[in-house]
Amino acid sequence: MTAVDEPAVAASTAFRASDDASIANNRPVYLDYNATSPLAPEALEAMMPFLTVEHGNASSTHPYGVVARRAIEAARAQVAVLIGAEPEEVLFTSGGSESNNLALKGSLLAGETSQAHVLISCIEHPAVQNTCRHLSARFGCRVTTVPVDSQGMVRPSDVLDALQPETRMISVMLANNEVGTLQPLAEISQLLRDSRPEILIHTDAAQAVGKIPVDVRRLGVDLLTIAAHKLCGPKGVGALYVRSGVTLEPLIHGSGHERGRRAGTENVPGIVGLGAAAELACLTLGAEEPRLRRLRGRLQTGVCGAIPPAVIHGHPERCLPNTLNVSFPGVTGIAMLEASPGLAASTGSACHSASAEPSPVLLAMGVAPELASGAIRLSHGRYTTEADIDRAVDELAGASELLGVV
Repeated sequence: MTAVDEPAVAASTAFRASDDASIANNRPVYLDYNATSPLAPEALEAMMPFLTVEHGNASSTHPYGVVARRAIEAARAQVAVLIGAEPEEVLFTSGGSESNNLALKGSLLAGETSQAHVLISCIEHPAVQNTCRHLSARFGCRVTTVPVDSQGMVRPSDVLDALQPETRMISVMLANNEVGTLQPLAEISQLLRDSRPEILIHTDAAQAVGKIPVDVRRLGVDLLTIAAHKLCGPKGVGALYVRSGVTLEPLIHGSGHERGRRAGTENVPGIVGLGAAAELACLTLGAEEPRLRRLRGRLQTGVCGAIPPAVIHGHPERCLPNTLNVSFPGVTGIAMLEASPGLAASTGSACHSASAEPSPVLLAMGVAPELASGAIRLSHGRYTTEADIDRAVDELAGASELLGVV
């Protein structure tokens, strides 16, 4: 075993030891990583001093503050390495939603908004969709929604066709949180750079960072959103990549934190945890991505073999390695999960998982409402094992028999 694999092994061992106790207590298999991921032991270990003895304010000039400031800057560098950015291009926030809001509002409010035109895909996270609705209602920005194909992918030609003279920004997520389809963002960016280089390009990469290689230069984006808790970091902290030279209007005004772009005393433990999670992802991604893909293949083969009517949604190849969206005809996704008490998953986005309404993402892909209502999202991650996958298949097979799907 190489040294590169050792952090992942140590993390997995520590987590599985606690998970064994969970199994003993009849806790379900956790396949809801796209909603949130377990905190990596490495991240917790890095955070602990800043939750206890290292309690300084990073703006203070005495030794306590100096330690906190150095920890923040070290985390900034760790995040930058993960996404191929410069440290000064990484801005810390409270999470993915704030990063999306700051990217969209901050960029557009930095200039004239009354005639500004924005393009987004029809499958964006609510933090993008609702931010654009607010910009339209409050500031007069015009928003165009670009469709996706039957596999959940945006066509670059549709983006070009939707451009207007006043278009100032586009926002297309890197990976869809429900079906896992990866968007052709580099292709879109190249087309825009050739024809409309003044347009800013933002991507919500919360579901992609830490699961697949992400490089902001290769993607050609100006702004990129990260959420710590999607890559085994802590909740309540995130980051926004802001390409050097891009101007943002702050959403939060106060002192000059984060180079004047985001006021507020820094969440030092959270930022340190994000940095540690980013470093862990850097060290292990080469081995972890193919492992996750193998587990996804095992899950799909198991589900389709045990439940032949199952229908898989999303792109079969250009997809996240950890995400499987599957429908069971004739029943609702909620009913399937209620009949699978040994499985923790969701019916779609965590924001809508309690709703009986069909997923808007699946409907946008042209999936029939009755089939979309039977969908569940299975998403695994760093601490998922083959045994977990097999248990999940058994749970779903039992539920399908109980509900008469088979």
